[in-house]
Amino acid sequence: MSTPPTPDDGAATVLDPRDPLDLRALHRLSRTPGIRVLDTLARQRSALAEVVPTPDPEILAEAPRWVHYPWRHSLVHLLGPRGFRLLRLDRNRNKITTAEQERLRSVRIGVVGLSVGHAVAHTLALEGLCGELHLADFDTLDLSNLNRIPAGVLDLGVPKTDVAARRIAELDPYLDVRCRPEGIAPESVDDFVAGVDLVIEECDSLDVKVLVREAARRQRVPVIMETSDRGLLDVERFDLEPDRPLFHGSAGVVTSDRVAGLSTHDKVPYVMAILGADQVSARFAASMVEVDRTVSTWPQLGGDVALGGATVAAAVRRWARGDALPSGRVRIDVDAVLDRLGDSVIRTAEPAAPVPARRAPDDAGTTLADRLAYYTRRAPSGGNVQPWIVETTDRSVTVTLDPRRTSGLDVRRRGSAVAVGAAVLNARITAAAEGFSTTETVTDLGDDVVRAEVTVGSGAMCRADAELFPAMTTRATNRHHGTPHPVDAATAGALADAAAAEGCRFVLTGDRVALTEIGEILAESDRVRYLTPHLHAEMMSELRWPGDADPDTGIDVDTLAMDRTDLVKLDVARRPEVMAHLANWDTGSALGDDARDRLAATSAVGVVVVDGDGPTDFVRGGRAVQRVWITAERWGLAVHPVSPVFLYARTDSEFRELAPRHADVLAALRSRLLGLFGVDPTASIGLVMRLSHGAAPAPPSRRRRG
Repeated sequence: MSTPPTPDDGAATVLDPRDPLDLRALHRLSRTPGIRVLDTLARQRSALAEVVPTPDPEILAEAPRWVHYPWRHSLVHLLGPRGFRLLRLDRNRNKITTAEQERLRSVRIGVVGLSVGHAVAHTLALEGLCGELHLADFDTLDLSNLNRIPAGVLDLGVPKTDVAARRIAELDPYLDVRCRPEGIAPESVDDFVAGVDLVIEECDSLDVKVLVREAARRQRVPVIMETSDRGLLDVERFDLEPDRPLFHGSAGVVTSDRVAGLSTHDKVPYVMAILGADQVSARFAASMVEVDRTVSTWPQLGGDVALGGATVAAAVRRWARGDALPSGRVRIDVDAVLDRLGDSVIRTAEPAAPVPARRAPDDAGTTLADRLAYYTRRAPSGGNVQPWIVETTDRSVTVTLDPRRTSGLDVRRRGSAVAVGAAVLNARITAAAEGFSTTETVTDLGDDVVRAEVTVGSGAMCRADAELFPAMTTRATNRHHGTPHPVDAATAGALADAAAAEGCRFVLTGDRVALTEIGEILAESDRVRYLTPHLHAEMMSELRWPGDADPDTGIDVDTLAMDRTDLVKLDVARRPEVMAHLANWDTGSALGDDARDRLAATSAVGVVVVDGDGPTDFVRGGRAVQRVWITAERWGLAVHPVSPVFLYARTDSEFRELAPRHADVLAALRSRLLGLFGVDPTASIGLVMRLSHGAAPAPPSRRRRG
């Protein structure tokens, strides 16, 4: 054998007294000051003799060994390897039979990543599920690892491979453990995978995750991964399916070359696709929102990690026995099981209802009444709820506010009245384009419900209205970021004139300092909206995801101009239980990142200021909003209407009704916002508009037929 290690070395050494070199090393160590000798061999032999059935005579007569643990400054007297294994694993039977235990001695398993991987490796050794363990991790043990790695403060700074190997050696010094403290790299991954029969991948690095799978697929080696949150277990049987896409295809086509140079931000979509953004636990998802704000990284619990070790061990047992272990993923969610305590019947999910097909786009029709109705309904409304009832005759169109189509933000139905006003202007513009004059009657029906009628006359049409028709037909909400440029005086003047033509004011700012503060105001407003249960529920109900029913209202997520990372965040943010955790923690500043980012790419922000506070005043404000919007697009600007939570609230009671926990915050935000425009905080606001240059084209929103 090789030269015996000194007491400072990191590996355990098995010494056989029958070997002269080992015997001399044993004598030297036994005389070393401070060395501890532990000899319970007699008890071990007695216990071995009591095993049923009685072991073979050659096992009972096997020569014992001494094991030197330098980090323990100890010598331990143990049974020989065959007797040791038989006695140590005796209580496994017959969950693992003796014959299966014998076959498992030939299994070679590689473990990459030794946080969750430490628990996995130790459990594999504990159950005797392999004869060789190959451990790879480049890192050393830090104090922050001690919430999930069963080590101690005396191990701080020690390579994680050594920490795991030492613990396994104290459990079974005969198990062949081979360490790679340099971790896995492109030049070494094939050598590592070639040396094992199965890979357990538990590393944090997306690059290494992909590298390991690429090598495993080349060499037809299966891969198992356990990600601890909600007990997610992943199995990829590259030994049976060498053409299987990595991660079951959940992350799309992914290669090590493609991900190697990505920033952390750009890796998020891949990682969350692998984890399943809509499936991770609420506390994990909420914590992900807080990374780099109130927590430094994602959370992992020792109990979850220990469960991961047990889960992987169960999968390895099935694989080694040849039992069914197909590719796929499953969750062993202890919390979900505990939620069912007391239930006598385990409930199963109902089959999903078939999704109705999306209707074809509306046609504008051939008659004047048809065209008036069609373009009236093309007006904008908050959340695209279309809060109106549109009725026509041969010579008129009537728009009545529908109080059933409202939301929590629609304080006293002011936002709905704005939408009615926008619809009225569309009817006027359409009639003018047809060559007709119009008269308009607006009636307050009480209880904040308003009705507006546009009647077609035989007088001279309004040329200024008619000129807006082409732009009105293509008007759309444009949420793309664009490129910030100053809004020139001529454009600003045209926007102000458009609002004035409808009896309102339009106040604009392009000051970068002011826009940054507006971004912070809107970000905090978004945070409040996400964290207030009824507002969050209404906001999510407005969004239309692929396959959703009710396709003719709401906002299609494809129109949100979000990149893959932001869509992943939104997929997490739509979960109410996640938002509940953030609300309880009074955190969630990242929920406003989208608003901050958009304002950073904005040319200017404007507000439509309305004189008065009655329903008819807000109808007038809606006409001004629509006229400013159409004019802005005619002058080459992209328009993104912004509806902060506080937009239509004015009194303390209204703020409290919106968000009881955040009423004072909302009132202060409204005052700050209007102060930046030099507008009296008590003024009525029709809408806030974000204006951008160079934004990509935006698709039109969907509409009801009737």
